[in-house]
Amino acid sequence: MRQCIGCQEMKSKKEMMRILRTTENEIVLDTTGRKNGRGAYLCKNPECLRRAIKSRGLERSFKMAIPQEVYDRLEKEMEGLAEG
Repeated sequence: MRQCIGCQEMKSKKEMMRILRTTENEIVLDTTGRKNGRGAYLCKNPECLRRAIKSRGLERSFKMAIPQEVYDRLEKEMEGLAEG
């Protein structure tokens, strides 16, 4: 079980999306769930990403400032996965 950093609900890993901070401090969407780095989990609902942005949940999880363009890219990637 993992906790969503947006809505704080506990769900299984398969029901969630993993956001990853790589060793190069790059923030990426980990679709496989197996990449190396520090991970944080979000529900597959784009609203949870918006909540995490508002509450700075990703910044807290990764202990670093995250530029707005990274959030914009993550939002587009999540919407693309939800559609396809």
